Amino acid sequence: MHETLGVAVIGTGRMGADHVRRIHEMISGARVAAVVDIDAERAKRIADGIEGCTAYTDPATAMAAPTVDAVLIASPGPAHEAALLTAFDRDLPVLCEKPLTPDAASALRVLEAEQRLGHRRVQVGFMRRYDAEYLRLKSLLADGGLGRPLMLHNRHRNASTPPGFTNAMLINDSVVHEMDVTRWLLDQEITAVTVLRPTPSGNAPEGLDDPQFVIFETDGGALVDVEINVNCRFGYQVQAEVVCERGTARIGEAHSLLTNAEGRWGGTIARDFVERFEEAYDREVQSWVNATRRGEVEGPSAWDGYAAAAVCEAGVRAQSEGRRVAVEMIERPALYR
Repeated sequence: MHETLGVAVIGTGRMGADHVRRIHEMISGARVAAVVDIDAERAKRIADGIEGCTAYTDPATAMAAPTVDAVLIASPGPAHEAALLTAFDRDLPVLCEKPLTPDAASALRVLEAEQRLGHRRVQVGFMRRYDAEYLRLKSLLADGGLGRPLMLHNRHRNASTPPGFTNAMLINDSVVHEMDVTRWLLDQEITAVTVLRPTPSGNAPEGLDDPQFVIFETDGGALVDVEINVNCRFGYQVQAEVVCERGTARIGEAHSLLTNAEGRWGGTIARDFVERFEEAYDREVQSWVNATRRGEVEGPSAWDGYAAAAVCEAGVRAQSEGRRVAVEMIERPALYR
């Protein structure tokens, strides 16, 4: 491993390009050694702007480059399994944007491949675990002063959806974040999912049932609800309130700036997830780089990626079948305990 970690970024779309910028401009201890995209011109254009960076169209070729010490996967979900298995073949540490893979079966294959290595190699990009407010809430719950968590209320709102956004994507692309923070905050597994659908908003595009109300049951006896409302028009909001035996705690309503003017007062609402969680992404990638340089792997694991995929599958079934669906998962392997 080089003194400055050489990172290959696979996928240079919106998320990948943002990670390239982040590593190049914000993160210490790492540099962008390679970028990979099936669009050769786009990859070359990005690489040309970074000294010592090489553009590739094939992930395996990039990972074989002597300048590459680690991999950040930001390509579309269906391409993740092949890239992860290639990284395992070279025993390279990986930060993989969610999803680990798009379904539980392929996530399980990745899980089994990593277990054959005998050590962790993957950190999954569930960035909310690195958000300052979520970290404070996690610390508060771990302290135990409020007692056992009984319920968790979540609100996940987005101004609008891109063309082609489907009901299944509400679960797989949006509610998946609440699935992960539920498991992380409560330290409990989700055992069942129910999805309720009110009359769609007039803001929702034709064919999309938006908003929806999702309920999780956990193996610790907690109940969790999620308002998923992705065409609210007014901005991007993520809020959570935990109800415990001796009190409650709420995040997501703070404003960095409040103004008072004639006849009105108020603050601002983030435009999208990139703006809302910018610092969390920075903290996530810096944490990955720091751990990798120490020879360690921290953060959300391949198990967390697999668990999210399994809960997503139950959620999509609950959504389409209109009933409570139990989550089907293997027993947690020793490597991830």
